[in-house]
Amino acid sequence: MFAHLLQKGFIEKKGEVWSLSKHGVDAGGKFVTNKRFGKYITWPEDFQLDITEEKLITATVIGKQFSLSANKINYILSELGWAQKAIKSWRVTLQGEKNGGLQAEDKKSGIRFIRWPESIINSKILTSTIQDIQGTKTVEPEKKKKTDSKNDFREKFEAKHRATDDHFVRSKAEMLIDNWLYMAEIVHAYERKLPIEEDVYSDFYIPTGKVYIEFWGYENNSKYLARKKARQKIYKNYGFNLIELTDEEVFNLDDILPRLLLKYDVQAY
Repeated sequence: MFAHLLQKGFIEKKGEVWSLSKHGVDAGGKFVTNKRFGKYITWPEDFQLDITEEKLITATVIGKQFSLSANKINYILSELGWAQKAIKSWRVTLQGEKNGGLQAEDKKSGIRFIRWPESIINSKILTSTIQDIQGTKTVEPEKKKKTDSKNDFREKFEAKHRATDDHFVRSKAEMLIDNWLYMAEIVHAYERKLPIEEDVYSDFYIPTGKVYIEFWGYENNSKYLARKKARQKIYKNYGFNLIELTDEEVFNLDDILPRLLLKYDVQAY
């Protein structure tokens, strides 16, 4: 039920605490406090929640659809930020719940796993990620996107700065970041598309820790600042791990990055 309320936008999770969204308050949801049960949400008797029951499937079933093992599917779901690896288990994340994932547990072994709505097989984000991994994705001519003004930036500034690992980046600051990650032996990708419907690319992505890095330059440009604010909101809404770097910090990466990466269990040295 919590998963359905979350998907419909009636409730939201802040840290480990559930709270009512504005939509939930408008629908009549209220918090009450009980000496025995503590604080919880109540709903009007005439509250309507349109639930279309859908068949739930496991990673094993999803894997058969794409000729992949259940373990591989789970790691792909983890890459998307929908699942999290635990000891002999997989736990659904908040983002996974928003995509219909429901936590389940084997009654005999106690091992936790996730059930997904059958429609997840048709998810554009999931299928695109699987195609990337399998090397079967069709490369289409790049078109100008309207959803992310960073595409204008990508077209305007050519990736002509060659980093130590042969990545071609678009600025000297990005080259310094790329070189630092390479010398610290941290596997990373440059300009990785975020696993969302919007066409948004991060500056850097570190698979270990699922960490995105954004370098903010042009702080005196109003159009750039508006884009920055919009992108920060996207990272926050999807709950992605984000490290933000400024011009000043780029020239002090040895002191800045190890500490920031450690927050996401990524060890630099």
